[in-house]
Amino acid sequence: MAGMDMPADPSHAGHAMMQGALGAYAMTRDASGTAWQPDAAPHQGLHGQLGGWKAMLHGYATAIHDDQGGLRGDHKTFVQSHVMAMAQHPVDAGMVTLHGALSLDPLMGQAGYPLLLQTGETADGKMPLIDRQHPHNFLSELSITYSRPLGSHVTGFVYAGYPGEPALGPVTYLHRFAGMANPETPIDHHWLDSTHITFGVITGGLALGPVKLEVSDFTGREPDQHRWGFNRARFDSWSTRLTVNPTTNWSMQISYGSIHSPEQLMPDVNQHRITASATYDRALSNGIWETSVAWGQNRNQPGNRLNAFLAESALSLGANTIFGRAENADKDELLLPGSPLSEQVFNVSKFSIGYFRTLPTVAHLALDLGGLISTYALPLALDASYGSQPTSFMLFARVKFK
Repeated sequence: MAGMDMPADPSHAGHAMMQGALGAYAMTRDASGTAWQPDAAPHQGLHGQLGGWKAMLHGYATAIHDDQGGLRGDHKTFVQSHVMAMAQHPVDAGMVTLHGALSLDPLMGQAGYPLLLQTGETADGKMPLIDRQHPHNFLSELSITYSRPLGSHVTGFVYAGYPGEPALGPVTYLHRFAGMANPETPIDHHWLDSTHITFGVITGGLALGPVKLEVSDFTGREPDQHRWGFNRARFDSWSTRLTVNPTTNWSMQISYGSIHSPEQLMPDVNQHRITASATYDRALSNGIWETSVAWGQNRNQPGNRLNAFLAESALSLGANTIFGRAENADKDELLLPGSPLSEQVFNVSKFSIGYFRTLPTVAHLALDLGGLISTYALPLALDASYGSQPTSFMLFARVKFK
């Protein structure tokens, strides 16, 4: 962002400079991929001008000490990071928006970090990751969007990414205010927003004021264990999503996806995914309150029909933020093949609560210091594997643009 002309107050002035990528609305509505959040959602980052382009940069790096309890728990100290840049320029009667996002998560190792009840993907191409969260890819988005008014209240748009995010699921947790507050990845990530890094996606749609309808053609296979590299674009899956923002405080979506062979270790299993979610944001005199609820269902073919539910909330008042998350999921990958209970479906729940304090901003950077604790509700059949009452905690320090 060298050479950027910064506004006096970049956290607010930039909002007036940029418009939504998919139409004539406030850019605070835009989130991950082509997903919408409430117009009242907070945006933090640096905004300014680069030649004839309006630009934005935001991101964070979080140092975490992670201690997962119980018989299958583990501990690790590591760093999570995510940085996204955006640039926007008018072209003819339309608007071009460029997005780029990257992470240094691959530095934590292919096995990621300990996270009880998390499942999905692999660290070595041979065994599934269980009770661990995989690292995200170095490059998580490189996309271009072109939108153009088609009438007084209608805008058409086309989005293409390699990688990018199809029109499936809610705003990914890395972009939700309440999701970003909590440094843990939700255990229902692969029911709701696991397609947020897709190597090959094209989306087309219409934005009609507060309503958006879109369809995507994309690669169903999730990223492999080589987190620094790229995967082959297949364009073998599709999805559709309807989003409604009835007021500045609300955003709701329902979506469906037909995903071809999403898991590398189960290439013969296809998946139908249905999601529905609602997010509420309310600006306060000295802060923000956000709450999201979401449901996702994976219909594996062949395989089980699995549901997951999430509710999360974060309340920021001045320098203090409290956050919480409750999750419930049907899991059939907690035990390795060969176990007597392998492939059995277990309904598990997780409850987390945390707090952080934000220290004063210096040179557009702020520091969050905080922690969280998590407890679980597990069926008796899992006591021999996890223990009867496991408890986990994290301590973290997060540097972010503000």
